[in-house]
Amino acid sequence: MSYKLIKNVNTARRGEFTTVHGTVQTPAFMNVATTAAIKGGLSTKDLEDIRCQVMLCNTYHLHLRPTDKIVHDLGGLHQFTNWKRPILTDSGGFQVFSLAKLRKIKEEGVYFSSHIDGRKIFMGPEESMQIQSNLASTIAMAFDECVENPAQHSYSKESCARTTRWLKRCKTEMDRLNTLDTTINKNQMLFGINQGCCFDDLRVNHMKEIRELDLDGYAIGGLAVGEPKEEMYHVISVVEEHMPKDKIRYLMGVGTPGNILEAVRRGVDIFDCVMPSRNARHGHLNTWNGIINIKNAKYQLDTEPIDPECNCPVCRTYSKAYIRHLFKADEMLAMRLAVMHNLYFYNNLMEKIRESLDNDTFEEFYRKYVDLLDTRI
Repeated sequence: MSYKLIKNVNTARRGEFTTVHGTVQTPAFMNVATTAAIKGGLSTKDLEDIRCQVMLCNTYHLHLRPTDKIVHDLGGLHQFTNWKRPILTDSGGFQVFSLAKLRKIKEEGVYFSSHIDGRKIFMGPEESMQIQSNLASTIAMAFDECVENPAQHSYSKESCARTTRWLKRCKTEMDRLNTLDTTINKNQMLFGINQGCCFDDLRVNHMKEIRELDLDGYAIGGLAVGEPKEEMYHVISVVEEHMPKDKIRYLMGVGTPGNILEAVRRGVDIFDCVMPSRNARHGHLNTWNGIINIKNAKYQLDTEPIDPECNCPVCRTYSKAYIRHLFKADEMLAMRLAVMHNLYFYNNLMEKIRESLDNDTFEEFYRKYVDLLDTRI
C-alpha cells in the first residue's frame, strides 16, 4: 500500500495510490457521503456509475447514529454500504471547529454536546481512532483542531503543538488497533493533518514536525473556512515545499473547480467538498461553460441537456426544461438528478486533469478552465 508518483508537470503531480480496497488514480475527488449516504438520493451503485473512486464518510455523525459499534457488528462501512472501493473517514476534528458552541477543548480531547439530542460526548485521539477502526475505513484521519480564521498567532501556535501531540497518540493507538483480532481492516491507513491558520512559520514548522512520523499520507487542513482564496493558495504553496514527495497529499474541504485546478497546479493529489452536491440541491449546476441556475425562467422551454459536452446519465436522458420543472414542482427526483450531474462533472473534471497531465497539456487546460468553470452564467 503506497503512493506512486508517475510524473511531475512543474509542481503538479500525476500519481497512483494503492490501498487494500483498490488503486486510486490521482489527482482525484472524493465524493462526500456524510452519514454513509450522498445527500440527494444517490446510492453506492450510482457512485460507481459516475466513476467515483473514493467515498468520504463522517466519523462524528456515524458515531452518533447508527453508532460505530453497530457498523462494526454489520461488517464495517464497506459491507454496510455495499461500496467496494476506498473509503476515507474524517476524524471528528472538523466538528471541533463547526460545533464551536457545543464543545470544550482540553489536552485529553474534546467534550461535545450532541447536535441531535444534547447528550454529552467525549472524543480524543484514542476515541477517534477506535471509532474509525470500528468503521473499518480504508483511510483514517488523525484527530486535530481546526482553528477558525482569522486567529491569534499565539493560540494557533499552541493549537499546532497540541495537534502534533494528538497525532502521536493517534499513531500509537492505530498501531495497537491494527493488531487486534476484532479489527476488520488491519491495513487501515493514517493521514496526518497540517494546521497553522494562515501563518507561514506555523504551517512550515508543523509540516516539518509531522512529516517525521512517516505516515501514510498528509493533509492540509484549516483552509476554505472563510479566508480569501488567494491566501489559501499561498498557504498551499508554502506547505507543499515541505511535504514528503513520496506520500499522497490531501487538501481538505476544497472546493470549486477553479480551486481544484489551482491546488493541483500547486501539488495537491486528492480533494473533498460538499459543494457540488449542496449546490446541486439548490439548482446550481456545473457545466464546461460555467455554472447555471436551472430554476431560471429561461430554461422553461429549453430542450437541451444541462451540458451538451457532458456524458452523464442525466445529460444523456433529460432536458433542462424537465429538470427545471422537477425543481419547481418540489419533486425529489430534481435533487437526485442534479446531484448526479454535478458529482459526475467533478469526477470527469479529475479525469480530464489526469489526461492533461499524462499528455503534457495541463497548463493549457488550466488556463482555459480555471476561471471559466467558476463563472456564473
